[in-house]
Formats: sequence, structure tokens, C-alpha cells
Amino acid sequence: MLKTTEKILREKMIRVARLLHQKNLVAATDGNISVKFGDGLLTTPSGVNKAFLEEEQILTVDFAGRVIEGQGQPTSELAMHLAVYRLRPEVEAVIHAHPPLATALSLAGASLNQFVLPEVVLSLGVIPTAAYATPTTGEVPLAIRELIKHYDALILERHGALTVGRDLLEAYNKMEKLEHTALIIFAAMQLGGVKALPAHEVEKLLMMKISQKLQTS
Repeated sequence: MLKTTEKILREKMIRVARLLHQKNLVAATDGNISVKFGDGLLTTPSGVNKAFLEEEQILTVDFAGRVIEGQGQPTSELAMHLAVYRLRPEVEAVIHAHPPLATALSLAGASLNQFVLPEVVLSLGVIPTAAYATPTTGEVPLAIRELIKHYDALILERHGALTVGRDLLEAYNKMEKLEHTALIIFAAMQLGGVKALPAHEVEKLLMMKISQKLQTS
């Protein structure tokens, strides 16, 4: 039964990896995916184009980052993934991608950390930006440490975005929603500016979000 579950998870990781590529959320060997499995994680390897990822290339690692099964090196951002799982035990999947518009907005100093779109308030709340940290180093887990405790989607300044979920599909949906939000906000900026939702509407939406969370918990 355990091996059947592992195969299903590997198949889902392949589908998500290819979706990330098809949706222009990653390019070349960018991005990484992990999902909890057993006493560790299944994770994408370093240096593999996500459009061509194969099941046998996915690695099994423990929560210390040691490779348990598979050939090659795990993603160079594994420390970031492990930090998320330590800080958020309920999280089952983590995705790091390089969505172009969200990343471009971080280069321009524009933030998604405001209540603008009602459906985003309901699904993500706001999308804060973590301070720049040198990719693949221990600076990255430190940069996200406080924000990831409270938010499911983050912009990583100059370095893409990070989303988490109770399963792989939820984490993927949040990444797609994040980039779609960036596209809408960018368009609004070109058309004259972004208007935030009125405070009373934000309060109403946040109450709806709390109610939905209670119903699904």
C-alpha cells in the first residue's frame, strides 16, 4: 500500500512540474517541488528541466536532508523546503517557482501585500514579499522564517515565489493564483493605479474566510 501511495505522489509531482512549465511559472531548470511521504519527503532533483522530469528522477530524503532513495542531488533549495515543514507541521507540499510578473514586481519594488481582489482575500489573504536572500544558501530559510508562519504564498524578492498547501494541488493552485494576481495588478498599474478594497469589505471577506476554514477543518 505504501508503494502504491508513493507512485501516486510521484505521478502528481510529474503533472505539477509539467503544469508549472506549461504555465510559464518556471523556465529551464528553475523551480522545485516537495511533498511529505512517510518519514521524509519526495523532492525534485537539482538541475532538471521540469518539463522533462521523470518519476525515477524524484528523490526521497529525510527531514535532515539526507538522500534515502534515488540518484543525484536534491534541489539546491531543499533547506527552504525543510524550514517550511518545521515551521508549519500541517503543510504537506511546498512549491518554489519563478513566476515572471510576480518576480518583476519585486524588482520594481511593487508589493502584492494589500487587499485588492476579493477572491484572493478568500484564498490567500495578502501576498507579502520576503527580503532578498542569496539563492541556495542558508539566508533563504531565514528570510522566509517569520512570514511563512502566517502566509501560504510569498514573493521572494528577485527570486520568484513560494507556496504551500495541504496537498500538492493546493500548493500548485496558490502559485497559479499568485501569478494571476500579479498580472491583474500589473495591468491595473498600467491603467492608472490599484485601488484597495474598502476596509469594511475586507472585514466581511476575512469573516467569510474564517467561516470556510471552520467548515473544512
